[in-house]
Amino acid sequence: MSQLSQTVRFATGLYRQRLDIAYAAHVHHAPLAQLDTRAGHSDPYAVYRRMRADGPLAPTRKGNWVTVSHRICSAVLRDRRFGVVRDPYLDMSFLGMNPPDHTRLRRLAQPAFSPKTLPAYQTRIERTVEGLLDRAASAPGTFDLVSGFAAPLPITVITDLLGIPDADSGQFAAYGAAVGSALDGIRSLRQARRVQAAAEKLGVVFDRLIDLRRREPGDDLTSRLVAAEGGQVHADELRPLINLLLIAGFETTVNLIGSCVLNLLRHPDQWQALCAEPERLAPQAVEETLRYDPPVQATSRIALEDLELEGTPVHLGQSVVTMIGAAGRDPEVYERPEVFDIERVPEVDHLAFSGGIHYCVGQPLARMEAVIALRLLATRMPSLRVAGRPRLRPATAIRGPLYLPVRVAPAQATLTA
Repeated sequence: MSQLSQTVRFATGLYRQRLDIAYAAHVHHAPLAQLDTRAGHSDPYAVYRRMRADGPLAPTRKGNWVTVSHRICSAVLRDRRFGVVRDPYLDMSFLGMNPPDHTRLRRLAQPAFSPKTLPAYQTRIERTVEGLLDRAASAPGTFDLVSGFAAPLPITVITDLLGIPDADSGQFAAYGAAVGSALDGIRSLRQARRVQAAAEKLGVVFDRLIDLRRREPGDDLTSRLVAAEGGQVHADELRPLINLLLIAGFETTVNLIGSCVLNLLRHPDQWQALCAEPERLAPQAVEETLRYDPPVQATSRIALEDLELEGTPVHLGQSVVTMIGAAGRDPEVYERPEVFDIERVPEVDHLAFSGGIHYCVGQPLARMEAVIALRLLATRMPSLRVAGRPRLRPATAIRGPLYLPVRVAPAQATLTA
């Protein structure tokens, strides 16, 4: 098949998919399709409230299942009778694998995010945050909190952890945003080209990095992965593994920081409370955001065998979509679930980082970055305010601001921690 024919076929498939979603959303009022509309992207929680009326486990129009129940989401994510499938657009290494391959590769990456390793990054994270805030404070007027703060921080940290020499944080943030957008599916030819171009550029960078670390090992995660080549990891698994660590390390954290700040500024009393006690409340503000408005809104698992889920038969090959964003506001397990309260003592743990064997390997680093970012932001810029209309990601599974204009009073902008 010629390249032109492939492009036409691909475009036709995308067009049909968009029509199908629009028809299902507006004619049949299918909840999953409604989530994939502009209104659903803006406020998925209104859709989740309507879904709750259908019960804890509901059929989808394509013959699968969806749940907004915290209890069922947690059970599915931890049940070894469910597994994952590979992303059709991206090779995300062990994120799309089941045991034993998942276990083998995850075990290789996990030490880089252990409690013993992470304290070494605290000073680097604090220094990076201070530098970004210095730059923001020196620019008069408004600045975009995402491109000027939330995105450069995690990309700087993860490229340092991977040992990428002379990494351009702006360039890598652009690559990460482009490739990460495919996690929610390809929606247009323009996006497909952007994802492909970014993936190819990252591939060249990673291949050079792997070759470099084979010749010149360093004290970084890539060097440790290369050292395991031929044993725990195969040569063709190195690039996808590094790609996963970069994209996952970037996507989750940039959206978490952006959503933290946006929700705090939308609730001025909560922002003021944080500014009054940043050391104590920054960790709680991060956890409340992860419950109330998490970066990952949904994930799915496929049944590896026939089974029953709370009395409902789920057959081999059927999938269950776990709505993590809805689970965080489940009134069965949280009091005042729709209230954003950084003083909350949660009744149960949230599921923002998934659960079971696929519990996010990089979550300790994401939490540390977000806590430090909030603590120093509240200390140095207590008069921070939203200065325009935020723009959210046009996505269903991934949530966070793409653009968040903020301003700070000049007298407050120069305060130091």
